[in-house]
Amino acid sequence: MGRYVALGSSMAAGPGITPRADGAPWPAGRSARNYPHLVASALGLDLVDVTFSGATTANILRDSQFGAQPQVDALDGSETLVTVTIGGNDVGYVPLLFVACLPWPARWVPLLGCRVRQLRDRSARDRALGDVADSLRQVGDTVRERAPGARVLFVDYLTLLPPAGRPAVPLSNADADLGRHVAAALERLTADAAEATGCEVVKAGEASREHHAWSVDPWTTRFGPPWPRRPAPLHPNAAGMRAVADLVTAQINGHGLG
Repeated sequence: MGRYVALGSSMAAGPGITPRADGAPWPAGRSARNYPHLVASALGLDLVDVTFSGATTANILRDSQFGAQPQVDALDGSETLVTVTIGGNDVGYVPLLFVACLPWPARWVPLLGCRVRQLRDRSARDRALGDVADSLRQVGDTVRERAPGARVLFVDYLTLLPPAGRPAVPLSNADADLGRHVAAALERLTADAAEATGCEVVKAGEASREHHAWSVDPWTTRFGPPWPRRPAPLHPNAAGMRAVADLVTAQINGHGLG
């Protein structure tokens, strides 16, 4: 049985998708039905899932999170497969969409209002995207160094927003356009980092264009209150996790593991 280590943020952890993974720290929001668990089951792999909600590239590389060690510390060199889903928190992707959905009065609460304005500033988002390009390459290089015998797959984010011209209530057109800009840039930068570091990319975003959160067959959730035992708002649902797992499994089966 090969060793499979899953790295990433909430888009891989699956907060709110029941049941919770046994032994996972509560803040991780790690589901036993996230795509790493489904891939491991399909391929008969021994899974080490260290995905953690709120993680950034720094939490992959060097920073602890709620007492959890940097995620690359889970790599011991024996891996046959590593998946990575990261970068959205670095650039404020879901936080941008979340605050843009808040009612107007909430946007002017002291401290929160400053954060809202910063997240909705296109120049600030572009600066963050510029920074994450280097960080994603550092992640690829570090994982390749620590797991030299593994296939390393960057798995990009499922599409959240409908195409331009279609409503995404309660988002304004301007906020939805900014969200699409950030998502497209992050998708491109993830693919660039994979290519530059000898890794692969699983194009979950491309595969889910018609399964956005406002579609008739969504793989992600819309904005709303975070109810217990339900997928987190603006995150993958169970169908989305299954779809991503199928994409990863198909890519592995197409080329095999070393």
